[in-house]
Amino acid sequence: MMQHPNPALAYRATRAALPIRAQEADVFRRVNGSLRAAQGGGAEAGLRAIRALADNRRLWLAVEGVLIDPTNALPAPLRASIVSVGRTVLREMEKEDPDLAFLIEVNENMAAGLAMNN
Repeated sequence: MMQHPNPALAYRATRAALPIRAQEADVFRRVNGSLRAAQGGGAEAGLRAIRALADNRRLWLAVEGVLIDPTNALPAPLRASIVSVGRTVLREMEKEDPDLAFLIEVNENMAAGLAMNN
């Protein structure tokens, strides 16, 4: 078996070949990995939480941006529902002590929903 000269590029090429919904589900799973690591405690838990929450915020802002685009093909009621969930997530993250378990659960549900359509 021939090895690829750059494993990171090979991994990205493999991920890019997946259906879009599978890639989207993977993004939610990756952010959840960071949120779970932030739950672990320890000396660097605060820094991990800051980074994980920032990543989660960027994810949900991107999701909202895609959903409010009038050219989005999803049905308007579904788009509105997902935007509503996203705004709930964003409000939770604004709290002094956000509920990471809640954020993880929402992201898991999104990933599962995206995976079902593959």
